[in-house]
Amino acid sequence: MDGLTAFQLLFSTLAFSIFLVAPVAFMTARALFYEGSPSLKYFQDVLSSREFVRFPPEGELLKLEDMRRFNPQTGTLEVIGKCLYVGTEGPDFGIIINSLLVAFVVSFFAAVMGTIAAFVMARYDFPGKSIFRIMLLIPTLATPFVNAYVVGKVFGLNGLFNYFFYDLLHILPFKLTIGGLAGIAFIQTLSYYPIIYLNVFSSLINIDPSLEEQAENLGAHGFDLFRTVTLPLSLPGLAAGSTITFIFSIEDLGAPIALKGAFGDDLAGKVMSFAIYDEFRKGIGSIDQVHASTFALAVIMLIIATVSFFAIKKYVGLRAYAMLSKGGRWNPRLSTPKKLRKTLTYFFLTLLVAIAIFPQVGVTMLAFTDWALSGPIPKELTLKYMINLVINPEISRAIMNSLTYAGVATLIIAILGTSVAYLVARRSIPGRDALDMLATMPIAIPGIIVAVGYLLFFAVTFSGSPMDPFINPGLLLIFAYSIRRLPFTVRSVFAGLQQTHVELEEASYNLGADRKTTLLKIVIPLIAGNIIGGGILSFVYSMSEVSVSITLSSLNPTQGPITHYMSQLIYGIVSVEAVSTAAALGVLLMSAQVIAIIVSNYILKQRVAFLGM
Repeated sequence: MDGLTAFQLLFSTLAFSIFLVAPVAFMTARALFYEGSPSLKYFQDVLSSREFVRFPPEGELLKLEDMRRFNPQTGTLEVIGKCLYVGTEGPDFGIIINSLLVAFVVSFFAAVMGTIAAFVMARYDFPGKSIFRIMLLIPTLATPFVNAYVVGKVFGLNGLFNYFFYDLLHILPFKLTIGGLAGIAFIQTLSYYPIIYLNVFSSLINIDPSLEEQAENLGAHGFDLFRTVTLPLSLPGLAAGSTITFIFSIEDLGAPIALKGAFGDDLAGKVMSFAIYDEFRKGIGSIDQVHASTFALAVIMLIIATVSFFAIKKYVGLRAYAMLSKGGRWNPRLSTPKKLRKTLTYFFLTLLVAIAIFPQVGVTMLAFTDWALSGPIPKELTLKYMINLVINPEISRAIMNSLTYAGVATLIIAILGTSVAYLVARRSIPGRDALDMLATMPIAIPGIIVAVGYLLFFAVTFSGSPMDPFINPGLLLIFAYSIRRLPFTVRSVFAGLQQTHVELEEASYNLGADRKTTLLKIVIPLIAGNIIGGGILSFVYSMSEVSVSITLSSLNPTQGPITHYMSQLIYGIVSVEAVSTAAALGVLLMSAQVIAIIVSNYILKQRVAFLGM
């Protein structure tokens, strides 16, 4: 235990203790005490209330109703057609079961879409494959709140879908509208299926081809080969991706806020993430105004997420990440599909891409056209919403806040992430496994839980100080970003250390250098590309952080970042044009993410080439 190791261990332990463990523990303790004594009363109140657990459910998933219009000549309501309502009338199982139901549905459909896409991309070689490879990842571009508005704009009663297929082409016998839990599930499935696609694709290209070849020699072909050999071997990636998707679905705030704020969809607000956020928004004046049952609901949400996380811990730890980052050890099995299979491949990929990317396309349309004002289809192009980002002082302030918070957080992440990755990869010390767990744990803890923990812990412990969230939420946002987006850098740095042979460090020690000198002059220069690449990703995802940003910033909106400003535009719409301004901010976030990914990939490839790997 030399001085450098002791410092890195102390720094990492204090950071995780103060900015992750303590807030979550403080929140949990608040839910477990009633009138000064340990009690499960608040949990009993939550679980016994029909607001949170309702079975049998109320409402129907599908409801076909007549559409009526008032005729001023006859003074009566006339039937002008029918509309199929999907999810807008129910079912409502209560806040807790609603969240679980949506998460399971999203995980299932994202798994089906992601697995099929991964198999096609990993096993077939066909013209245009590189284009589809890029298009399949477009849904990962951050468009918080506005993507949900786009879905409502397309699948609303007078939306684009009904305009084309009912009013114009007369293909459908009724109009179709999607909302409620079905709307949330639809939006999240489009956003999260790439998580499963990437995980399954990585598993498929790491499968030893000889295993499938042996199965073929024994008579397994086609779907039987996939069912008995390929799918079981890719289950680690499928399990990891599905569980992460499940957690992300539970914590998502963007979809319910947008659907409820923009379209008055009450059922969309009946999920755990929104219920917790809405309660804290109502009690914005003081933490004492928040009923303790809200903390119990937050703990239930935390338990669900952490149990899911530990179920796949061995797949999402640092070592598993490093394995995936190295790629396959063999040349993947590739075949050229025959005519029928090629036609089906193009049909599936084209349909999947067309459906999956329309939220991002819709956000771009809102930002550069009058679509928010013009009805089902846009009528003219405009740059005024993008120009508004520069000339509006409130928007400029939000952008500057985001740049400041994300920039400072990235510096902290670079130092903390490098220290944690180095300790886990290079030092055999007590607590190394705990550091590994803490470094990946932010994946499992929903952002709204972090925000609630920060509000409670820092408001009580640091009341009246610069770290009081009611005084200076911007400072806490920096720390929250540092913890929430740490895994991006830790993952990248750990992979770089795995690719850097330890003999290079041992040679430095043999020449008389101590560990500090070796780290600064040998190790860090060799993994600088990994640190920069991970830092860039941490920076851009800090810019698009939603749950923590909108919850903490509500205490002092002048310190709010971009996503907080977007949520105010969508949730409290004062004019239709406000949506286009939010869309312009969405385009800004998407552009930043694209640039970050390109630069990060370029840096990492250059570093790998330089090392001759």
